[in-house]
This record gives sequence, C-alpha cells and structure tokens, in this order.
Amino acid sequence: MPTFSYTALHPGTRREVRARLEAPNRDAALAALRAQRLRLTALAEAPPPSRWERARVALAAARPRRVPTVQRAWFTRQLATLVAAGLPLLQSLEALARQETSPEFRRVLQELAETVRSGRSLSDGLERHPRVFDRLYLHLVRAGEVGGLLEAVLERLAGFLDKSERLKGRVRAALAYPVVVAGVSGLIVAALALFVVPKFEHLFLTQLQGRPLPLLTQAVLGLSRFIETRAGAWVGGAGVVGVAMLILHRHPRVQAWKDDLAWRLPGIGRIVVRAHVARLGRTLGTLLAAGVPILRALVLTRAATGSLRLQRLLTEAEQRVEAGQTLASVLARATLFPPVVAAMVEVGETTGKLPEMLVRLADIYDEEVDQAVTALTSLLEPALIVGMAIVVGTIVVALFLPMVELIKGLSGG
Repeated sequence: MPTFSYTALHPGTRREVRARLEAPNRDAALAALRAQRLRLTALAEAPPPSRWERARVALAAARPRRVPTVQRAWFTRQLATLVAAGLPLLQSLEALARQETSPEFRRVLQELAETVRSGRSLSDGLERHPRVFDRLYLHLVRAGEVGGLLEAVLERLAGFLDKSERLKGRVRAALAYPVVVAGVSGLIVAALALFVVPKFEHLFLTQLQGRPLPLLTQAVLGLSRFIETRAGAWVGGAGVVGVAMLILHRHPRVQAWKDDLAWRLPGIGRIVVRAHVARLGRTLGTLLAAGVPILRALVLTRAATGSLRLQRLLTEAEQRVEAGQTLASVLARATLFPPVVAAMVEVGETTGKLPEMLVRLADIYDEEVDQAVTALTSLLEPALIVGMAIVVGTIVVALFLPMVELIKGLSGG
C-alpha cells in the first residue's frame, strides 16, 4: 500500500503536524486527513523504501527493544504535560516522536501514534510493546482511560517510575560498593604478589646467602609463589564461575538462594527489606489510586516485584483477600516486614484511604532506605580502606624486614 507524507495544521492549536499515512490512493489519503479535521498544507506520495531500509526496519523489529526506565518516565511526564495543556493525544504522541533521539523508541512512539490515529486507544498500542511497557504500565493507563483520568494517571505513573528508579539505584549502590572495593583490593594484592614480591625474593636469595627469613616474610613469599604458579588456574576458575553464574542466575533455586541471602545479609538485609516495602507500597498504592480493583492490583504488584519471598506473600494475600479477609491481617501474620507496615495498612483500610496510606508508607521507607544507604556507605568506606591498607601494609612490612638485616650486614653492624 502506498505511503503518503503530509504537512497539516491542527485546527485547535494551529500547531504544524508532519507525519505519514498509508492509503490505497491519494483520494483515500485526503479523505482520511479530512476526517481528522486537519488543515492540509502539503501531501505527496513518499518514495518506496530501499532494500537496505526494509532490511534495517525488519532487523530492528525482530530485535528485542529495551528502553531504560528513566526514558519511559521522561516520555510519560512529557505526555501528561502535553495532554494537560489541551493538545490532543495523537498530536502529543507525534510531537514526542519527532523529538525523540533514540531510533528504536522513536519507532515505538510512531507506532503508538498510528494506533491512536486508527481510532484505537493508547492502551491498545501499549499492549503491542510488552518489552517497553510492562503490564503494570499498561493497566494503569487502561484504568485512566476507563475513568477519564488519563492525564492524572500519566502524571502519577511518571512519579512512580522516577521514584522506583531512584530507589533501585540506591540499593544497587549499597550492594555494589563493597564488591567494587573488594575487587580492587584483590587486584592490588595480586599485582604485588605477581610482580613485586618475586623481585624481592630474588634479592633475598642472592644477598642474604641462606640466612633464615622472618616468619611473616616466608608467609608472604609462599603466598606469592602459590598465586604465581596457579595464576592460570585462578583466571580459568574465575572465568568458569562467571560463565556459570551468567547461565544459572535465572534458575529458580539460584534465584531463591540469592533472594534469601539478600534478605539476611547484615546491614544489607535491612536496606533490602525497606526497599521492598517502599516498592510494594508505591506500586499497590498507585494501582489502587488509578481505580484498579484490589485483587487485580495484587496480581500486578506480584508480577512487578523481583523477590520470591514477596511473591509468595502476595500470592497468599490474593487468596485471603478473595476469601474476604483484609490485607492488613495478611501482613500482620507475615514476618517479612516490620509491624508498623500492617498497622498503617489497617488504618488505611479502616478510613477508606488505603491508596494514600500505601503511598505515604512508600515515602517513609524511601527516606529510610536513603538514610540506611548513607549510613552503611559511611561505615563501609573507612572499614574497607583500612582493611586494604592493612593487607598492603603487611606485605610491605614483610618485604622490608629482611632489608633491615641486609642493611645491617652491609654496614657491618
């Protein structure tokens, strides 16, 4: 089917619209544009795409599309702003597609605009891109469309995405910091053992003429020889472990083990628990505020969480709420969260303000996560630096103890 490119003015906003339209012929294209009440200024049949362009489009369509949460949050907030300003949804999507710099996301926005142009809803277009817009996003938008509150839901959804990404970044920083410092410390020790210690060992053998070395020096030299003779095995073993972790990290048992470890780690476990409370409260509260029924909201919240423990709790909550029990009673029996969580949920259910109470709970625990990450980092940073200094200092002292004996011998002392 031929493709026509057109330029038109929107009758309400007088904004210029540049887009493309598929139609059997020019008359059909004119009729479709008149039906949208656009003031046409230019219409021309677009040249057919080249073989290279068709191959590129097909390859991009077949490749999984990954859009960062920050980018989705920006798009959602911009769309809410344009809709609130009175610009129709179709023109809002077209404007955002024109200014999008990512080719893949621009293509997604153009397809959303085409869906709306054909008379279907925005949620119908979102449903065609599950890798970009998850089920939580889809159901929130659909609830906003049904209730006539799309602008408010989009604004709330943008805030939800912003805060969720900020929270995940804090937790990642808390978990990654000790791993990075420990890795750097290991590389420094390995470099000393492989390149510095052997030179000193050669010096000791040639200059001390068989005199016994201090016990600490013997231990460091033995460790250096052990690392040097088995360096290939260490590197190969690390590679095998890394590949195995990449392959097995999605296995249910491995995920369960990692999840359990994250909840139980000293210091880290406290942050993980509070992060899950914040994510649970914000997700469930946002869904309920948008008008999603509580059972459906629990299902979507369970799908959005990455914790197997929390998924089991939410599965139990779905069953008990469906049987007529309150959500607070389920949380009160669980041992995953502090008692204050169930107490605040009970207040929300009693007063009929559960969505607001859940969002408030998420804000409180967001702040607690921020404080806990700051406190943990302030404690870990000096502890790890002191630990690295002790290890490196021990190696240096072990190497210079025989040097003292050597200097005494050279000076005749």
